[in-house]
Amino acid sequence: MARYLLNLLGSVQGAVEKVGWVEVIDVLIVAVILYQLLKLVRGTRAAELIVGLVLLALVGVIASTLKLILLTWLFTNAAPVVVIALIVVFQPELRRALDQVGRLSHLNLQLSQFNPQAFNRGVAEAIRAAERLSARKTGALIVFEREVGLEDYATTGVRINGELTAEFLQTIFFPNSPLHDGAVIVRGNVIVAAGCLLPMPEERLRGAERLGTRHRAAIGLSQVSDAIIMVVSEETGSISVVEDGEINRNLDAEGLRTRLVGSLERHRAANGRSRSLAALMALGRR
Repeated sequence: MARYLLNLLGSVQGAVEKVGWVEVIDVLIVAVILYQLLKLVRGTRAAELIVGLVLLALVGVIASTLKLILLTWLFTNAAPVVVIALIVVFQPELRRALDQVGRLSHLNLQLSQFNPQAFNRGVAEAIRAAERLSARKTGALIVFEREVGLEDYATTGVRINGELTAEFLQTIFFPNSPLHDGAVIVRGNVIVAAGCLLPMPEERLRGAERLGTRHRAAIGLSQVSDAIIMVVSEETGSISVVEDGEINRNLDAEGLRTRLVGSLERHRAANGRSRSLAALMALGRR
């Protein structure tokens, strides 16, 4: 037993001595990728499916070890079908994963249209409009585009391409106007389109019965993009901000400003980490 332990320690020591900075970077990159994958599936049906797949994999290993011919044949021949099924079942998670990878790309960093100064001006006007709409209990759905483009959703509405002002937003969301039921998509301080249709959440939301259509649409879009969405409730006049699938309700003007500006700061910090990770990955490829 002692001899076995000595051999094991010798093997571990030999492996550690061979580890260089390239291997360390390799491990760090894999750890970050696995962590991001776990974040993607956390709280979704994919988490339960992954547990099921792990159990199936264990059964396959046991069947191979014990040389259970029929079961081994079944697992071997079912593998292509399982791969196709995984792509279909995990389609939402895969799309989100590819979207996040796209945000790390050098091309995306160079071509990003996000402008912090224009975003701040648009936020100030939107807050002014939200206060007035809230006082009148007029529903509104305002989407601030950031790095992930929202052109697919803009094409479902009416193209505006006009400067964002509080008065313009009030006109769009005026009750019974042709565009008041849809979402307004804002790029910087420009209203790109109005009357836009947004995606509904892919997963069943906790407490969804207490959320209106606007709030659910805002959560749905925030799950597939990095947009930040402002919602004014038609029933209560309360103002909410939705980001990354999370909703913050009953905000006043100061709370709105804090939430939106704080989101901008977190966005900048995330960009900094994304650039660092992209540089790390490029270094590892060299």
